[in-house]
Amino acid sequence: MTTSTALLLADLTGVAVFAASGASAAVAKRLDLFGVVFVGFVAALGGGIFRDLAIGEVPPLAFADWRYAATAALTATAVFWLHPQLARLRTTVLVLDAAGLGLFTVTGTIKALDAGVPPAGAGVIGMLTAIGGGLGRDLLTGEIPVVLRREIYAVAALVGAVAVVVLNLLGQAGPVPLTLAAGLVFGLRLVALRRRWSAPVAALRPPRPGAPDAS
Repeated sequence: MTTSTALLLADLTGVAVFAASGASAAVAKRLDLFGVVFVGFVAALGGGIFRDLAIGEVPPLAFADWRYAATAALTATAVFWLHPQLARLRTTVLVLDAAGLGLFTVTGTIKALDAGVPPAGAGVIGMLTAIGGGLGRDLLTGEIPVVLRREIYAVAALVGAVAVVVLNLLGQAGPVPLTLAAGLVFGLRLVALRRRWSAPVAALRPPRPGAPDAS
C-alpha cells in the first residue's frame, strides 16, 4: 500500500468516525434527520476544509472529491437510523471523537508537510484540522466547545502533530509509524478523560468584604 493510498484511507476513516461522532451528538439533542446529517457533515469535514484552504488546495477535498461528502452523509444517516442499538450515546461520542482526533491530526500534519509548510506551521495546521470538526459539532449542538474546556483535547492533537513532524524529519512517515502517532493521540485523549486530566484555569479571587458591586 502506497503512502497516498494509506492517507486517503485514514482521511476517509477520520471522516466516518467524526461524522458518527457529530451525528451521535445531534441524535442526543433530538435533531431531525436533516439536522443529524448536517451536524455529522460539519463535524466530519470542517477541519479538513480549513486544512485545504490553509495549504492552498482549492476547492477543498470535501467539495472536490465526492467520496468525502458521501462518506460523511452515509455515516450520519446510518447513525440516525441505528441509534437505538447504540448504547450509552455519550460514551460512543467520546470514543469516536478521540479516534477522529487522532486520524485527522496525522492526515492534516502530513498534508501540510507535503504542501511545503514548515514543520512548526504543519504541526499547527494538523492540530487545527483535528479540532475543527469537533468545534463545529459542539457549536451546532449548543455545547461549550471541548477545545475551550479544561479537558486535554487540543493538547493531545498538538502532541500527535509534533510526533508526526518528528517522524517525518527522521524519514519514518510510513503507514505503521503514522498509525502509532494516531494511536498516541487516541490513547492520550481517552486516558485524560478517564483520569480527569485537565489544563490549569485561572484562579478567581473572591470579592473583598465591602467592595462595591461590579454589576
